[in-house]
Amino acid sequence: MEKKSNWQEFKAVLDQNGITKLYHFTDRENLASIIRNGGLYSWGDCVEKGLAVSRPGGSDASHQIDRGYGLQKYVRVSFTKEHPMMYVAMKDGRISNPVVLEIDLDVIYGEDTQYADRNAAKNGMNVGGTLDDFKKIHFQAVKARKHFDLPEEEQVFFQAEVLVKNFIPLEYIKNIGNFGIPIPSKPKELQIKNPYTAQITRNTPTAFIFMIDQSISMSRKLNYRGEFITLADAVARIVNDQINNLVLRCIKLNDVKHYYDIAVIGYGDDANYGWKGILAGRDFVSPEELKNNPFKKITVKEEKRTRKGVELKEVEKVQWVEPVAVGKYTRAHKAFMMAKELLDKWMKEHHEKDCYPPTIINITDGAFNGIVNPREVNIQLANELKALFTNDGNVLIWNIHVTPDNQEQILLPVSKTELKGDKDSELLYDMSSLLPSRYNLPIGDLRGDAENARHVAMATNTDLSTLIQLMDIGTPTNISQNQ
Repeated sequence: MEKKSNWQEFKAVLDQNGITKLYHFTDRENLASIIRNGGLYSWGDCVEKGLAVSRPGGSDASHQIDRGYGLQKYVRVSFTKEHPMMYVAMKDGRISNPVVLEIDLDVIYGEDTQYADRNAAKNGMNVGGTLDDFKKIHFQAVKARKHFDLPEEEQVFFQAEVLVKNFIPLEYIKNIGNFGIPIPSKPKELQIKNPYTAQITRNTPTAFIFMIDQSISMSRKLNYRGEFITLADAVARIVNDQINNLVLRCIKLNDVKHYYDIAVIGYGDDANYGWKGILAGRDFVSPEELKNNPFKKITVKEEKRTRKGVELKEVEKVQWVEPVAVGKYTRAHKAFMMAKELLDKWMKEHHEKDCYPPTIINITDGAFNGIVNPREVNIQLANELKALFTNDGNVLIWNIHVTPDNQEQILLPVSKTELKGDKDSELLYDMSSLLPSRYNLPIGDLRGDAENARHVAMATNTDLSTLIQLMDIGTPTNISQNQ
């Protein structure tokens, strides 16, 4: 890439403002094409060259605006990882599993590179290729984490852009080797695997967050395995069983391996970490801590196979989470905000590792409320979580609606049309992850079909027996036998 004659003056501006990286968001499904074609092309060049983009970040309307300004032949690069347009593309369904590519600062110095002090398609923008144009970028604004952190008058400048003419070669994408896709001319060790196949080891653990609706409506009762108990009781037992299963997977001889970080968040009027006893107030805890610090044991009825057939027997179960059903609101947004804060920290430690991505399993019995525009707020928060990724894949969010009623179950749909216009179900659908193809076989067994299409990680009107099956599917078992 040929540099401007005064490129060092641009570098001095970057150094002065502490800018070290640029970013470009795309969908994980586009990565193979980007690598195969040697880099990032502008959408206009993709059209001319006949390069199909399976999940485009821009809409038809934005492309029309680009044509009006003559920007269709430029690759857009930003100064922020959490670009507002990434979440718009997720909300619109154009991308499902976003990844953020880190772009070398050298593209700034390109002879044909231009600079916009805001989104280059917005009214009032300044776009040009000179040093003066570059200095019009509000560098303090672009360094904010989110545009909401800025005064209203500065928010528009958060989306300042670097416009790279035609093409960004692969060698300028600094983290392109982190996604397990074969790269020509790169060492063999980079040619690892498909997404969502990383082995879970002590050096490359994964994380689970169980989010549990604890509002007053969870006090409704149902018959569960011969006992008349509340939804809160039944869900707590299932979550405790699943946590116990995770702990058991980590026990090797007399050692408890740290394969998982596990957290529980309960929510109703407020949101809090859900551990009881010695672990109360903790966020992530290790399997060893769970094994050594159970809150209590209870006796429950469970189906056991005997010579006479299947019978209900009393068995003792370990508990770390208590059933709760209080308060009139279902403020799920508070729980999602806690999960985001928790995973932000976890990702900083594990982002560059080949870790199976964290899984969030949210269990609720009804609609979210207790805030203005709960639909928009919760979708945005869910999208922010789904936008987090390890080298192996994006965070997976499962949203499960449980009910004591005998309504029709909708399990892991392929299309929103399966929801028949139900607004609560559509909200769960929009908040949930598009599952990787590795889940197709167990989902096909559960749904009773041979569907090869990708499924969405949500279910509505789920009975408790189905919830148990969903929890088993949602907790991956690809633990390394040697580590």
